[in-house]
Amino acid sequence: MTWNRIPCAWLLASALTVIGCTSSPTEPDASTPDASTGEEWDGSYVPLEETGNNWPDTGPFASCTFTLPSGAPCPDDFSIFDLSACNRESLANASTEGMFMLTTRTNRSTPTFSANTLRLSSDGGTQYFGNKPILEQASNGNARLYAVESNFVDGTPRRTMLATCEAPQAPEFTGCYATCLRGKVSQLSTFKSQRMAWRAGESEASGLELVSENFVDIGSAADVYVTKGHAYVVSISETDNVSGKVVGGGLTVFDVSDKAAPVKVKTIRLETDNFWNGVWAKGDALYVASAARGVLVFDIRNPAEPQLVLNLPGGNENVHTVFVDGNRLYASAPEAVILFDLTDPLHPIEINRYANNGSLPHDMFASGDRLYVSTYDQGFLVANVSNPNDIRTLGQYTYPSRFSHHNAVGTFAGRTIAFEGGEGPGEHLRVLDITDPAHIVKIGEFKLRPEYSIHNLVLVGKKLYIAWYQEGVRVLDVSNPTKPTQVAHYNTYRETEAYTGDYFAGTYAIRVPGDGFIYAADSLRGLLILREK
Repeated sequence: MTWNRIPCAWLLASALTVIGCTSSPTEPDASTPDASTGEEWDGSYVPLEETGNNWPDTGPFASCTFTLPSGAPCPDDFSIFDLSACNRESLANASTEGMFMLTTRTNRSTPTFSANTLRLSSDGGTQYFGNKPILEQASNGNARLYAVESNFVDGTPRRTMLATCEAPQAPEFTGCYATCLRGKVSQLSTFKSQRMAWRAGESEASGLELVSENFVDIGSAADVYVTKGHAYVVSISETDNVSGKVVGGGLTVFDVSDKAAPVKVKTIRLETDNFWNGVWAKGDALYVASAARGVLVFDIRNPAEPQLVLNLPGGNENVHTVFVDGNRLYASAPEAVILFDLTDPLHPIEINRYANNGSLPHDMFASGDRLYVSTYDQGFLVANVSNPNDIRTLGQYTYPSRFSHHNAVGTFAGRTIAFEGGEGPGEHLRVLDITDPAHIVKIGEFKLRPEYSIHNLVLVGKKLYIAWYQEGVRVLDVSNPTKPTQVAHYNTYRETEAYTGDYFAGTYAIRVPGDGFIYAADSLRGLLILREK
């Protein structure tokens, strides 16, 4: 997830507008039944071409057009749409109920792609575009038109309008989409819909079973860490879709002695500090990534009663994620990864900051003298941190429309392999040979539906556990990293009325602490405890 709910939705939307139209390589078949390959890897591979996102451009998604160009005054009705070329009769069979993911293609000389959600209701219930209620709607024959009024976090007024055009593959539909900022038309796009449901042919679960589900009632659950018989779940603020008020996040502590019936023992919230996106622990210290005050350090000698000790580095630093390796704590701030010494875990000391030519770090993995950073803008970075006073970038892997979100690194057949997950439409899992960081090579990949992307991942031995937003929990056998194979899954997503719509929704984080269970933080369902069959 990005830096915070509203600005980050803006940041990702901005990032997605630079997604180019590259051709799609042949996708690994992720629709086959979950099954291990059982294949050991000898270290050989054929380098794979990097094409960035996997959206092939086949032209506009719909035949509707626009009566006004970008920069024109924004109409207060739906006159911007020209539906004369649409097969509106086909819309008689289009869906008018349920949650849909909309993939949009801009009407530009170099088209770009983005995504949003649309919840429709045929029984008079509130309908939503993104997480904003639809307050204006009309019809043109069988075509339906919708409009949403909202503001960016800086107060910039925004009007979004969409019109359905036809249903070439009913009940799915296509249409046109227009956005106005400050009263001017800013973006014109066509779109296609996809009903947000489980993958075709998939059951709720295979190879995994749900042991317990534990709702988090403050904000949206974003990360979890398990230690001392307790699960520490941090949550980010969210906007209440009815009142429009921001509901702050915080820390929820569960006693997980009984995995089938965890007990919520503590909830911690701070009035002006309510966007907590990452959590880690070392010994008696718990570290929480705060968007308002940097790294919050809690004393968990009594694990059911965390006590706030201090915040680092002090002041109003924005920290998004945290990672601990040995006696080092790494924290991602907007323009650098901050390194702390953990000789005294309850009193970390800042020792340096790392950024590669102004890179914007999102998350990181560290092992020994290597730091692996996933960035918003520069792809995947490898740095030598053996001397914290002289941090050196050793290598970089970048690609078109990059948004490297998270990574995990391990050793296979004597080679150092990174698993890198991207965020945004068209993103997926990349497998990189980083044995020589100066010459990183893509050797494998794994894709599910291109509308949904990866949030976090954890490598345990030769299994990769992935928190894949609306695709839920995915477990891959990576014994042969050139051929990742799905061996288990659990579909956490449910099309419930409580979920109005957000591209950033579903399974955010995953932990496999070695106690025989899998812990997942899900923005809609809270803390899920799973077990492999």
